[in-house]
This record gives sequence, C-alpha cells and structure tokens, in this order.
Amino acid sequence: MSQAKALHLVFGVIGNATGLFLFLSPSVTFKRIIMNRSTEQFSGIPYVMTLLNCLLAAWYGLPFISPNNYLVSAINGTGVVIESVYVLIFLVYAPKKEKGRIMALLFVILAIFSTVALVSIFALKQEKKRQLFCGFAATIFSIIMYASPLSVMIPNGFGCFLGAMQLILYGIYRNNNDDVKKPTIDGNLEMGLANPHQPKQPAHVKNGQP
Repeated sequence: MSQAKALHLVFGVIGNATGLFLFLSPSVTFKRIIMNRSTEQFSGIPYVMTLLNCLLAAWYGLPFISPNNYLVSAINGTGVVIESVYVLIFLVYAPKKEKGRIMALLFVILAIFSTVALVSIFALKQEKKRQLFCGFAATIFSIIMYASPLSVMIPNGFGCFLGAMQLILYGIYRNNNDDVKKPTIDGNLEMGLANPHQPKQPAHVKNGQP
C-alpha cells in the first residue's frame, strides 16, 4: 500500500468516526421524546434533510458513481439507517399537523433522491458527468441540511422585524396625536342632540299650540 493510499484510509476512518458521532448526537433528544411521549417543540425537518443528505452521499460513494469512495458510502449508509429511525420516532410521537408536514417532506426528499439516482443511471453515460452531477446534488442538499434548523428561527425573525417597525412608526407619529383637536359636541356631529347654540322655543310653540 502506497503512502497516499494509507493516508487516504486513515483520514477516511477518522472522518467516518466523526460522522458517526454526529449522527448519534441527537439520540439524547429522541430519548427525551420517547420518555415524554411527545416531540414537544422539536422540529423534525433537520432529520428529514439529514436523511436526504445521507442518501445522496451514500449514492455518490458507490463504485459506479465515484470509485474508491467506499468509506463515504459506508458512513452515509449508516447515517441513512440512523436518520430513518429518528424520523420514524418523530412520526410516532408528533402531533397530527406536524406529522402530516413531516410525511409530506419525506415524500419530497424521496422523490428528489429517486430523480437524482435515475438521472445518473439512465441519462448520464459518462462516469465523470455522473460523478459531477451526483457530487453537485450532494453538496447542494448538504448545505440545505445545515441550514434547516433555521426553519425554527425564521418566523420569529420576521416577527421581530415587524414588531420593530411598529415601534419605530409609533415613536415617529405619537406626538402628532396632541395636535389633533377633539370634536366639540355639536348637533351636526352627535345624532339626537340639539344644537346647544339654538335658542329655546316657548313651551306652547313646542307643543304645537299657537
């Protein structure tokens, strides 16, 4: 074995060990979900997106896509199993609305993976094109995977922005309220009230007497 191949193997094993710890890190969260029989405020989106990333990376590492990357397929194949367990547990204990959303997202990511796999097999005959296409897909969805936890923060971010805009507008225009004069009680403004400036009529005129 050459020195380059030996280094490739050593760093590959270290990377796989690190990746395994990464995949196992949410186990504490899922232990809590199982004990409480509730997903509480946890989001299932990161685990579904990680599942897609593992599927694409494992596919990329297969010999007919990218030769000599069997360690990539090994760790990401393990990740597919682990993330599938996470998603299954989440679906069992999630509320009905959240369960429907995660199921829909799961169908989408399986459709994406199937599309990438079918295109790489049937549409791309050259090995380099196949490797480039699958590597590009794996990279894009890896970025999306790492950004997926922001799905919890984004709505609150918009809420903070809109709330700040309201406070700014209030600070700008609150002094203008002092310049607005209140309408006087007038017969033209208040229905059913006589004009206070109109002179009173005598009683016999008011009763219709001459």
